[in-house]
Amino acid sequence: MKKIYWLLLILLLPLKVLGITLPELYSKNVLLYDPKDDRYLYELGSDEVINIASLTKIMTTITAIENIDDLNKEVEITDEMLKEVPSDASVAGLKVGDKVTMLDLLYASMLPSGADATTALAHTISGSTPQFVELMNQNASKLGLTNTHFVNVTGYDIPNHYSTPKEVLKILLYALNNDLFKEIYETKDYTLTNGLVVSSTINYYNQNNTLDITSILGSKTGYTDDAGLCMASLIKVKDRELILITLGAKRIWGSPYNIMDALTIVDYLNNNYQDVLITSKNDVIKEIPVEDSTIKSYQIKVSDDVYFYTDEFKEDELKIEYYGKEKLSYKDKLGEKIGTVKITYEGEDITKDIILNEKINPSLREFIKNNPIYLIPFGICLILIIFCLFYQKKRKKRRKRK
Repeated sequence: MKKIYWLLLILLLPLKVLGITLPELYSKNVLLYDPKDDRYLYELGSDEVINIASLTKIMTTITAIENIDDLNKEVEITDEMLKEVPSDASVAGLKVGDKVTMLDLLYASMLPSGADATTALAHTISGSTPQFVELMNQNASKLGLTNTHFVNVTGYDIPNHYSTPKEVLKILLYALNNDLFKEIYETKDYTLTNGLVVSSTINYYNQNNTLDITSILGSKTGYTDDAGLCMASLIKVKDRELILITLGAKRIWGSPYNIMDALTIVDYLNNNYQDVLITSKNDVIKEIPVEDSTIKSYQIKVSDDVYFYTDEFKEDELKIEYYGKEKLSYKDKLGEKIGTVKITYEGEDITKDIILNEKINPSLREFIKNNPIYLIPFGICLILIIFCLFYQKKRKKRRKRK
């Protein structure tokens, strides 16, 4: 009985991976990423090769966007397109004979996770689904994804179709650099040109409006038996936007565990974590000497305030080191990189370039002072000049006598 008690206690304890602590979640695979600091905040099974269900449609949609010449091109939905769609797949509701635009199909692919729309895109752009999938795999190769391979455009469970949470994140970051994709990704409802209204799947999961999903700025959900409930979302925590990838939650009707996990994380971070100032742009990290100049030293500072997202500041965990030039002179030019500052906190590193932001003017006085050897030829020249003047004066006197 005691063993069971301790096991339950351990399961209920917050999980800590890297620098972030989170409460127990429903998802088996979790990856929390901070784009601002380019930092993984939390990882759980993030490198596991698994089926990613409809998170596949992130790659489908960005690949389609990159291969569409005319977003307003009209497409007629055909029986050939729809007969590929599995009977239990999520659809947008397109029918044979419907006429919609390419832009409509993009929204219909992402918002309701429409397998009918993704298949229509594949056929229109490449002539067939297999040929379009080749483009998706080419994109994966271009992104350097070594544990990702696509066989279909929907994410339906099928052998040899897989990715990892970390590589799904790379696909999403790549896609979010595209303005059109970002706009679609953050849209909750959209009306197609044929009048069909499509809604984001998070609205579907939250059909009873019992959850406050305003902190989920953008999302792509998914579900298959192999992948479980999953979601790739952009979440807002106070003034910070984070990306969350979750997979492997059980599906129980009426319990959207993928969304519930995202909201649990948002709530927990809002209540327990904050941006802590690690070093200010006004803090002097090191002072290095300046030779042969009107100034004697130069202060090494970072260009911007550096914050770390954490629950509390631990001074003994902070280490700041400067690597670069140990002395400067007038030969160093304004705007040049003179070194780097490495900020280590709780075992994680942030590196900042140090750029010379002050013009260093030469000083003859300091130059002579630091290089007295140059006084020797100067002294010789001065003696020669005095001798020449004295000699000329003496010759003039001799001429006058004559």
